[in-house]
Parts: sequence; C-alpha cells; structure tokens
Amino acid sequence: MGSLSIWHWIVVLVVVLLLFGRGKISELMGDMAQGIKAFKKGMAEDDKTAEVKPEQMKTINNAPDDLKERAATEKKVEGSTF
Repeated sequence: MGSLSIWHWIVVLVVVLLLFGRGKISELMGDMAQGIKAFKKGMAEDDKTAEVKPEQMKTINNAPDDLKERAATEKKVEGSTF
C-alpha cells in the first residue's frame, strides 16, 4: 500500500462533489465561517468583561509628618495598659 497518487485524490474529489453538490459545499463553508465569526465575537465579549476597572488603589502616605504622628500614637499605645 503506497501513498495516494493524484488520481486517487481526483476520484475522491469527484465523489465528494457528486454526493454533496456544489451548492451544499458552499453552504457548509458559509455556515462554518459564521460559526467562526460568532466564536470570535464571543471571545471579544469575554475580553471586554475581563477588563473591568479595578477598585481605586489605596496609597500609603509616607510623608515625614505622618510618620512622626504615627510614632507618637504608638508611644501612647505602648505606655497604656489594656
């Protein structure tokens, strides 16, 4: 059993055309193209929903004045008894 020659492929092509006809094949290709487009559209919609804006991030202010106030507060807390 060797590989298929060009004549084998021509016979297969003729049989497929006889079974399905020219119109059926173009309809099948059109349906397949619509399916691919719908899939791509669905994927694009999923990407849009994934791009939801994250909540506003909180930043820590490390200004020297804030550090002095925090140190004073911590000293007060350390000196008190719970």
